[in-house]
Amino acid sequence: MPLRLEKELQLDRTAVILAGGFSSRFGRDKGLLQLVHKPLVKHVLDAVSPIVDEKMVIVSSPDQAENYKRILGPKVNVHVDVEDKRTPLVGALTGFKEACGKYALLLSCDVPFISRDVGSLLFELSFERNAVIPRWPNCYIEPLQAVYCTKPAYEAAENALGEGKLNMRAMIDKLRHVRYVSTLVLQQLDPELRTFFNINTPLDLKRAEKQLGTN
Repeated sequence: MPLRLEKELQLDRTAVILAGGFSSRFGRDKGLLQLVHKPLVKHVLDAVSPIVDEKMVIVSSPDQAENYKRILGPKVNVHVDVEDKRTPLVGALTGFKEACGKYALLLSCDVPFISRDVGSLLFELSFERNAVIPRWPNCYIEPLQAVYCTKPAYEAAENALGEGKLNMRAMIDKLRHVRYVSTLVLQQLDPELRTFFNINTPLDLKRAEKQLGTN
């Protein structure tokens, strides 16, 4: 039996973490920013490790891949975007293509307070669904903190990019059997909804440090 096929039979859940973007506000790779003496991406990986069978990080260049491999070690698979377009959709496509799990939890690298309980619930709700996506009361959705059925999501992402569409919504619109979960429900697991707090600015980084109890 081919190795990849054997792995597919064993794995059910993959975490796909997108780290291909370059932060103009920080002037460097955001995923490798230090938050309490640990790279930002490692906060995300450590949070989801207990609920997944496979972990991977998607980056945009071979040089970036080497940096991440050196820091993360052999237990995290690092892959380079399959297309040279700076959009989360290409990162998602790459992750879905490489993932061995039937379901993939898609995340950005800048959410250090990702809730393990929320992630577990999204996986549990994914049975017979092609996607489970958090949705706010104003109908804003969180496609980068959602669970996708890997094969149909890959096909939808490929079709969207083939049409020249570069946003995550274009992929989601091509999926059937999508379940949206209200953030009001998720708030029962994460009362302050810190799971959606992402770091975009130096001020956000300072706020995260404060929440982790440091100065």
